[in-house]
Amino acid sequence: MATSLDAVLAQYEKNTKPTGNGNSINREDRLKKYFTTILLQGETSGRRRIRILPTPDNSSPFKEVWFHEVQVNKEWLKLYDPGKNDNEPSPLNDLYDELMSTGKAQDKELANQYRSRKFYIVKVIDRDNEADGVKFWRFKHNYKNEGVLDKIIPIWREKGDVTDPKKGRDLIITLTKSKAPNGKEYTTIQSIMHDDPSPLHKEAKIAEEWIADEMTWDDVYSKKPYEYLEAISRGETPRWDSGTGKYVYGDEGSAEFGGNNKSSKDEDDELDPQHNELPSEELPF
Repeated sequence: MATSLDAVLAQYEKNTKPTGNGNSINREDRLKKYFTTILLQGETSGRRRIRILPTPDNSSPFKEVWFHEVQVNKEWLKLYDPGKNDNEPSPLNDLYDELMSTGKAQDKELANQYRSRKFYIVKVIDRDNEADGVKFWRFKHNYKNEGVLDKIIPIWREKGDVTDPKKGRDLIITLTKSKAPNGKEYTTIQSIMHDDPSPLHKEAKIAEEWIADEMTWDDVYSKKPYEYLEAISRGETPRWDSGTGKYVYGDEGSAEFGGNNKSSKDEDDELDPQHNELPSEELPF
């Protein structure tokens, strides 16, 4: 019988092989569901402790989801890719393919900012904020095998299934501040270590509630409509109209990437604590 450990290792092996070329919870509750590894202003180092929750079907807890990372009005937005995730029309993928097809070095460089990238989303318990219940941690796949998952897998291989509710292990994440070439600070995950085996919670009832929680990452991370992605592909900045509860497109929200026009944040944009950070906690792309 396949186990969660088998699923995780199989997924990892697959993803480290060389390759070719409307939410249901309110704003306040959703804010509590993000687990982030970003140090606050003034912090130069820190630690976070989490427990990855087991899946009910012994599948891998690391869900693979593709996002575009684009900069609009000097802010980085992670936009769900309907093309690679759902095999649906994707304006940003179309623009990427169009730019790559010209054969021009300049267009190829420009296309890079529209390329969709693989992320993992895993369901966790934040040991520093257990009262918040389940949370979701999103981090990028690293094609050089130097990313977050690459730091977790050796623990899994050596110690077994860390999600086991009775004898699994907490993970201890060590964080440091680094600086990008442009001088902007960002958080780097220095290391991920494991704690001794321990039950998910000393009270079985609470552990059972965490495991049985049916919330998924779809309930937390927003998926922008097709029109939004299409506007971004045209170099526009969609503007959220709080009066109508809809986006405004076209000339009213027009702006070039990195421009100084008023930000188009809607409620979901404001919730994602990584939107104002660099493209990822770990550089380069």
